[in-house]
Amino acid sequence: MSKVKKTPLTGDQAVAYAMKQIDPDVVAAYPITPQTEIVMSFSNYVANGQVSTEIIPVESEHSAMSACVGSAAAGARTMTATSANGLALMWEIVYIAASTRLPIVMPVVNRALSGPINIHCDHSDTMGARDSGWIQIYCENAQEVYENTILAVRIAEHKKILLPVMVCQDGFITSHGVEGVELFDDKKVKDFVGEYKIDDPLLDVDHPVTYGPLDLQDYYFEHKRQQSEAMKNALSVIPEVSEEFAKVFGTKYDFIEEYKLADAEIAIIAMSSAAGTVKFVVDELRKKGVKAGLLRPRIFRPFPKEKIAAALKNVKAVAVLDRSESFSAEGGPLYTDVKAGLYDSGVKPLAMNYIFGLGGRDLFPADINKVYTDLRDVLKTGKVKTALNYLGSRE
Repeated sequence: MSKVKKTPLTGDQAVAYAMKQIDPDVVAAYPITPQTEIVMSFSNYVANGQVSTEIIPVESEHSAMSACVGSAAAGARTMTATSANGLALMWEIVYIAASTRLPIVMPVVNRALSGPINIHCDHSDTMGARDSGWIQIYCENAQEVYENTILAVRIAEHKKILLPVMVCQDGFITSHGVEGVELFDDKKVKDFVGEYKIDDPLLDVDHPVTYGPLDLQDYYFEHKRQQSEAMKNALSVIPEVSEEFAKVFGTKYDFIEEYKLADAEIAIIAMSSAAGTVKFVVDELRKKGVKAGLLRPRIFRPFPKEKIAAALKNVKAVAVLDRSESFSAEGGPLYTDVKAGLYDSGVKPLAMNYIFGLGGRDLFPADINKVYTDLRDVLKTGKVKTALNYLGSRE
């Protein structure tokens, strides 16, 4: 067997390398920790003449997304990147990008939102934007970050979707951790993403169009419904694009990952880098005869409720781990979406929620063991004592 060559890269560098291979027409961005290394690394490729991208240094993230909207509407393949407060500053234009159906790809390095000021990882930034109309992909490691950045271009630009995509990774945990990444051939990547051709470019003077007009009672409702239908279309289109990706590059992606779930009685649902810690604990528990498993949603928007229900059909008790707090007093966003998705599915495991890792607080195997111990207690008693829990927090 031939050995797979891997290159040591941080998650941020993996994104930048994928962007180099994609060679987008325009990148408009503003630096913010822990995203800065993405655009900094990519700007080196620009300076060295390795890409033909027009890079636009702007005065704020609001300006960055505004420039991306103009660029994408003009017919240019467009990318940016951000984190936390930068995403918050983009807020107005984030909605405009999705509503205008512009296939912008934006790697987001997940970081806690102020205040208090914190530069470390949680998912409060992208979870706050979960209803903005962007497709959201969450990555466990640098390899997934690299591959999903490439995959996101085809997803965003598909004619049945035409929605922007966030490719999310955990700040500092993934973004600054060095891992071995298998890099694909430049030509294969370029051939896979193909050439971007917009149907109605803003700069086609022979066929004038209007972008971002005033849209009052007469048509706003219908345009929002079209946007919603595009997100529904993504549920069927993403598997098609993923299948093509698998044929070219060998990696098959699905909306979720199931880890030792087939015969699991108890399971944790967790996203991004936390899943790696959960897998380690699952392996240790399996050695002791405990039927534990993991379900990892890779895509949070559109929400794959059918996939999740099917994966949990044999699970008796489940704990959902949220790296953000929705302040609803009902639990985190992943937990509430999972419960809502299971409501009419016939799948009704006993469910608990654990908020964890806010502001970058570490998640240890001991924390995960505690969750599985709680789940085993739920199995014995048939009751959930406390649905909303805080994992690793001082009392």
